[in-house]
Amino acid sequence: MKEIGFMEVGGFRAGHAHNLEAGTGCTVLLFDSCAPAGVDIRGGGPASRETPLLDPRMDAKGLHALLLSGGSAFGLDAAGGVMRYLEEHDIGFDTGVTRVPLVCQSCIFDLAVGRVDVRPDAAMAYRACQAASREPLENGCVGAGAGACVGKYRGREYAMKTGVGTFAVQVGQVKVGAAVVLNALGDVFDIDTGAQIAGMRTEDGKSLRSSEAELWKDAEQRRDLFTGNTTIGAVLTNGAFTKAELGKIASMAHNGYARAIRPVHTTADGDSIYALSTGSACADLNAAGTLAAYAMGKAIARAAMSASAMFGLPCARDLQG
Repeated sequence: MKEIGFMEVGGFRAGHAHNLEAGTGCTVLLFDSCAPAGVDIRGGGPASRETPLLDPRMDAKGLHALLLSGGSAFGLDAAGGVMRYLEEHDIGFDTGVTRVPLVCQSCIFDLAVGRVDVRPDAAMAYRACQAASREPLENGCVGAGAGACVGKYRGREYAMKTGVGTFAVQVGQVKVGAAVVLNALGDVFDIDTGAQIAGMRTEDGKSLRSSEAELWKDAEQRRDLFTGNTTIGAVLTNGAFTKAELGKIASMAHNGYARAIRPVHTTADGDSIYALSTGSACADLNAAGTLAAYAMGKAIARAAMSASAMFGLPCARDLQG
């Protein structure tokens, strides 16, 4: 197994657009052809668009684009900009009277960072499409990660800034990449060493403490944690898989979340992963799913380590000196 660039998986373009002052943005993946896709949603508070398309019982063969954004449910309006861009380029499912682009979207809750009244809209998503290219996709506090943060169990005053992260690997001819917008209630861990690298800070703000341990202290209480979180991501592979198989790969990729984020998949998170096939390589389902989990775990660490301090929130590099 060797590390490759996320864009080297091939078969797509990607772009960001954001409002850094407001702390929100979006990230779009535009596929060269209709890409077979599956999804697995584990969190209790998702904000998503057109996810029924990815049910294996539905007729849709795949997606033309995937949009990851901020704005919580308000941000779902942004997909209209992707639809307009694709329509202008004559991309979509041919219905006989027009081409209808097939676009899924998931949003994080970033309304408590920056400005609550500014959310990704169709114009912003359209700009992300215009910016989409095959060049390396920027990581950090960009695009959908502009307002992302982690470690919020005891309140935003102890949280840390995160953002977008990508990672990809290749084994033989099989390529698997992951892109993630890290906006978790819990803490972030390096999947290779087990070390905590970001999350809830101590009272003095100078080091890290365990969100799990703090959660356990409240085991006899019922707390409304509010859905102010959600980590969303996508796994792309050049392996040829069906919609049902990609749903399984998305499910296995959640193991990357579980290895890198604790606690995870709570009712206060809307954790979602899409899996898409952008090529025709012969690939084993279980191998691809295992690689997806690894790539996702590494992408999560990169989303933490590539972030910059913003909105009064420090980043992982600040605490590591």
